Amino acid sequence: MTVDDTTRRDSVNPLAHLSDDTIAELAKEFDAIHDEVYASLGAKDRKYITSVIAAQRQLLVAGRVLLLGSTSKPAWIAGTACLGVAKILENMEIGHNVMHGQWDWMNDPEIHSSVWDWDTASTAQSWKHSHNYVHHTYTNIRGKDKDLGYEIMRIDPNQKWHPIYLAQPFYNVLLMAFFEWGVALHDLDIESIRRGEKPAKEVLRDLKGIAGKARRQFVKDYVGWPVISAGAFALAQLGSGGRLRESKRSRIASRLRRSGRFGSGRVESLLDNRFSGVESTFLATLAANFTANIIRNVWSHGIIFCGHFPDQAYTFSQEEVENETRGGWYVRQLVGAANIDGGPLFHLMSGNLSYQVEHHLYPDMPSTRYSEVAPKIKDICERYQLPYNSGPLMQQWGMVHRTIARLAFPGGKARPKPGPYRPEEAWRRKFTESPVDSEAARSRSRVPAGHPDAGPEHSSGGVDVEPPPRGDD
Repeated sequence: MTVDDTTRRDSVNPLAHLSDDTIAELAKEFDAIHDEVYASLGAKDRKYITSVIAAQRQLLVAGRVLLLGSTSKPAWIAGTACLGVAKILENMEIGHNVMHGQWDWMNDPEIHSSVWDWDTASTAQSWKHSHNYVHHTYTNIRGKDKDLGYEIMRIDPNQKWHPIYLAQPFYNVLLMAFFEWGVALHDLDIESIRRGEKPAKEVLRDLKGIAGKARRQFVKDYVGWPVISAGAFALAQLGSGGRLRESKRSRIASRLRRSGRFGSGRVESLLDNRFSGVESTFLATLAANFTANIIRNVWSHGIIFCGHFPDQAYTFSQEEVENETRGGWYVRQLVGAANIDGGPLFHLMSGNLSYQVEHHLYPDMPSTRYSEVAPKIKDICERYQLPYNSGPLMQQWGMVHRTIARLAFPGGKARPKPGPYRPEEAWRRKFTESPVDSEAARSRSRVPAGHPDAGPEHSSGGVDVEPPPRGDD
């Protein structure tokens, strides 16, 4: 079980040095970590997710209240910040993880993958298929994992070059700003539509779903809440007898003056005297909502790209994964992702996708447990001489954008891959199993290990991941 410099430099399959028996042992160790965590889930975990949801909603309310006074610059900044943070939490730590089925073990009728929808353009049904099933089952398999460059970018030198990729550094900036819409369109599976493989009925269903989400998003953020803020300003101005500060000029009135449509000027004067504050409040709230959405999109794009496309991540040909065993599936998940170093607040704001390695190994495991199992994964990597990919945010971010820029042009070589994990300091951990009779443990006792509702292949609520079954190694 050795990995020499040539192996690391040539980026061969990281399982090359492992025997079939060793890979079978690996599968058992990875399964044991999953089962140990699920045996101990209970009230503490339930309190965590309910507390995060409560905090997110409080931030959302605070942001909306502050934006009632959005013509005030301090109120606008504070309200936009609260709204941006609330949207990040809702998208990353709550929506993404709930729809992965991470909290289905609670049997909560509201916090469940089968009923949860999120504040983003993707429909829950389409996203769960394209992400939970396709991406997490076929992670980094070229030609099968549609999240590998999102079918619009060349992020691996083995991908065939096309002149359209020359523009990818530029349209990647647009993707950053409008990431939720890019993901929604990606979920349509444009390639399957182009090849005629996706039935027209499914395409129409998905288009209707996206149109419905788009309508709700636009009405909520760009009509509904701006109207509420403007109405609140109008009532406050009326109640104060006109003492609130407001703009002396209405933008609409200024445009009417330039157009010369109303010669008397009475309409323009009415707008200036009675509605300039209402108009300014509406526009300021609209701008705040737009900015908060951009903040959420840029942050989500950064975390997701840094977890999937830095230099350390391996990709695989379809031939390499033929007859893949459960142990092989686990190793592909391990080396096809990369973590981002950070503290507890950073991990929370990233939806714990800063532990992308652990998330890919255990997509159905509650995200708050990833930090707990990370040392055990590192221990496995050290003992079996496997890489454990991790790095600071700016390092990972820099690698990703360097790759996007370089591979926009023909050619390119795979970047050197890391060697076996070596701990930063000499330590050895001994892990003892201490099963706890918890709600999750009782649930698991009713579900045999080979059942599709067990382990990463959890399927209740429409969450599907298909690793090879246990015991096939």
